[in-house]
Amino acid sequence: MTHIAHSPTVAPTFSRRMLTSFRQTSRRLPITAKIGAAILLFWIITLLTIQFWAIADPLAMVGRRLQPPSTDHWLGTDALGRDVFSRTLHGSIWSIPIAIVVVASAVAIGSLLGALAGYFGGWWDSIIMRLVDVTVSFPPILLAMSVAAMLGPGLANASIAMVIVWWPIYARLMRAQVLEVKEREHVEAAIAGGASSLRVLRVHVMPLCWTPTLINATMDFGQVVLLAASLSFIGLGATPPSPEWGSMISEGATRFYDWWIAFGPGMAILSVVLATSFVGDGLRDLFDRRST
Repeated sequence: MTHIAHSPTVAPTFSRRMLTSFRQTSRRLPITAKIGAAILLFWIITLLTIQFWAIADPLAMVGRRLQPPSTDHWLGTDALGRDVFSRTLHGSIWSIPIAIVVVASAVAIGSLLGALAGYFGGWWDSIIMRLVDVTVSFPPILLAMSVAAMLGPGLANASIAMVIVWWPIYARLMRAQVLEVKEREHVEAAIAGGASSLRVLRVHVMPLCWTPTLINATMDFGQVVLLAASLSFIGLGATPPSPEWGSMISEGATRFYDWWIAFGPGMAILSVVLATSFVGDGLRDLFDRRST
């Protein structure tokens, strides 16, 4: 009964504490980071709700072919009479989730292998870091194109290619962090207390290594969107008639005077790249201030 009587008080107190912490953190962020967060929030809300308020079917012919921007079609129509503005908004359903999956997979794989290499050293370090060296020796775009071409066109295969390109970045970053943290006194105390190596790594080392990784992942998000669009642009990503930003730009590139076809998806990619850069820079400045 005592627990039941106090639980309604504890929950609101915890919620207020979290809300206060969020507000304090938000105030420390520069205005550019807030603008970037607002842009990302717009695209996330769009991809989650576009099916319920879509202006036009992105695959249906809704007007004259190659109609310039007007009040009926804000970004005009493409060569098949489809609404470019609607297709641009629907493109977020393809581009942003793919970027989330690629970044999350690269962070998970790279961080795990980098942590093992940094903590255990020896042959773990030799094998993993040699594999990293071989992967990063290739230009990222060429490696992604080669893997995607080998696997075949499609967003799933393009995602695999991008994970192969990106995981070594996080392996190197996590390894460097682990090498620094594992020399601290609290880690040595845990080892002296009889904790297993895996427990020390999971509980006492890795939680202190995530900040640079998460900041880097935030800034890489826009670059993944850009690379996914690049693969689709050359026919190795999304396939028509999918309203993916890269494939839309590819269509617009063949119609120079019909500039509006590529303008919408191009500005969408630009907004995501700038937004993630703004947020990443803001988070880096925030944590740098906390560490000083």
